[in-house]
Parts: sequence; structure tokens; C-alpha cells
Amino acid sequence: MTDSPNTPDTPTTQDATDSAQGPVADAVQGNWVDGLAPLKARPYLRLSRADRPVGFWTLIIPSLWGLFAAAAATGWRAFDWWILIAVILGSFLMRGAGCTWNDITDREIDARVERTRSRPLPSGQVTVKNATIWMGVQLLLAFAILLTFNTTAIWVGVASLLLIVLYPFGKRITWWPQFILGLNLSWGALVAWAAHTGEISVAPLFLFFGGVSWTIYYDTIYAHQDIDDDTLIGVKSTARLFGKDTPAWLRLFMMITVLMLTVGVIAAFTPSRSPLSLAIALVGAWGMGMHMSWLMARLDLEDPQSCLKAFRALTHTGLIFAVALLLALLV
Repeated sequence: MTDSPNTPDTPTTQDATDSAQGPVADAVQGNWVDGLAPLKARPYLRLSRADRPVGFWTLIIPSLWGLFAAAAATGWRAFDWWILIAVILGSFLMRGAGCTWNDITDREIDARVERTRSRPLPSGQVTVKNATIWMGVQLLLAFAILLTFNTTAIWVGVASLLLIVLYPFGKRITWWPQFILGLNLSWGALVAWAAHTGEISVAPLFLFFGGVSWTIYYDTIYAHQDIDDDTLIGVKSTARLFGKDTPAWLRLFMMITVLMLTVGVIAAFTPSRSPLSLAIALVGAWGMGMHMSWLMARLDLEDPQSCLKAFRALTHTGLIFAVALLLALLV
């Protein structure tokens, strides 16, 4: 995208009206927010990315890894049903709060990027004051859920607030904002493990860093959609950093992801679980890597639609590992 006299840096009144009447440009077409939610609630649900469910999965999946691996190590308990429900609700709320904070801090940048200028804040659907209040409501609800966990899990959860605050500024000060995003999205693995066991050990740390590597992988692909706009306005990303070498970097992070998850499984499952249970979990980690490789072979980094399609599919690859952990738990 290049600037021209007819391309404003900030949205016009007509832009805001058009955006309020239709979906956000990068939202899933025909999503429930744009079709079913009350009109007054839609801008706030859009702030929370409720119209784009992919991001929810990227946050809940590492939490499922942590819970299922912890339960496999020590056995499933009645309270784990609540942990499961709580991490699902908490992931929805924390993702919403984090996205709202990101949009508040990035509203001027978003107004200059074609894909994001129709979001609620740059398009004028929501004021900064109301967006801040909405963020606070989500955080309070998430904190209320967190208080039902043990002390270790509570403190681990509270610590994630620092990462949430820092993330929007990462793209301004470092070429690795995807790493900071990975820390945010993978933190649930530590919270869920601590909620079950009351402590943090080696196993969840490897699962956590596997999640971080996975995030760098798929969000680098996602960032390639905006590489021209980001270059124009000076926003940093691993997509810009890697450039033409991105395929080689993606293969590296794919291998790191599989390695971290493999070590995490071995640490969690031995010596308490059977060889069959361990094998199922390991197949899940390797199967996740194979699916990442299969999708990458069909990826065209020069095509934004190909990047978006791969991103939406890649975030679900983590479910392969989560399902394998669940099956291993049941064996």
C-alpha cells in the first residue's frame, strides 16, 4: 500500500459509518457477531475478536496441553472438570482483554493499515474511554475465575498481565514481537498445569516453550499479510526480519516446536504412565509437526490470502497434540 492524496491516514466519518454497518475487513465472513449479536454490542465484541475465533484457539490450546499433561502425570481429578471450564472461559476473557488493549495502543497504526483500518477504534465505532472500560470488565471477570485456583496458579496467572501490557509495544522496539506474543498465548500451559498440580516443574516449561515456538511459526506467516504496510509505517515483525529466508526460519521453528513438545511429554509421562500412553502422546507431537510441514508446502508467502488460509489452519494443528494428550490420559 502507498499513500496518496486520496488515501487518508485516519478514517473519515463515512468510513466509520460503512464499517459500523458491515464486518471488520479481516473478520471471518458471516460470523455470529455481525449476524446475530445486538447492534450496540457488536463493536465491543469486535474489540474482543469474537468475530475471529482463531485467536481463541491459539490461547486455549496451550492451556489444554498443560491440563491434559498434568492429569496424565498424576491422574484426573474431579476439580479438573472445573479447571477445564475455567481455562476455556478465562481464555475467552483474557484474549478479549488483550485484543482490546492491543487495539487501544495500536489505533493510530491500525488506521494506516488497509487490513485493520475498519476495526472499532480507528473506524470510530468505539471511543478509547469505552474501550478501556470494556477491557477492565473482561479483566475483572477473568480474575474472579482465577481466584478459584490454588495460590501458585493465581500468581502465575497474575504474572501474565505484564506480558499483556508489553505486547503491543513489542513491534515498536524489537524485530521479535511474535516471540512476545508467544509468551502471552502459551502462558495458559503454565497456569493449567499449576492449577492441577500446585507447582511448576520441567514438563510444563517445555510445553510452554513449544507453544512459544509454534506461535512464532504461525504468526510470522500471518505477519506476511501486512509486510508492505509494516515496512511503510516502520512496524517491526519477524516477517520483515526474515524476509526471503522465511521458509528456512519456519522449518527451524517447526523443528523446535516438535522437540520442545517431545521433551515435555517425556518429562510429564515418565515414569508414571504406560509405554502405550507415552507413545500416543509422542505421536501427537510428531503428527502436529507433520501437519505444519504439509501446510507449509502449500503456502505462498507472497499471497495474503494464502497466508491467512494457512494461519487459520495452522492454529488448529495444536489440537492434534491436545487430542493425543487426552487419548493418552484415557489409556
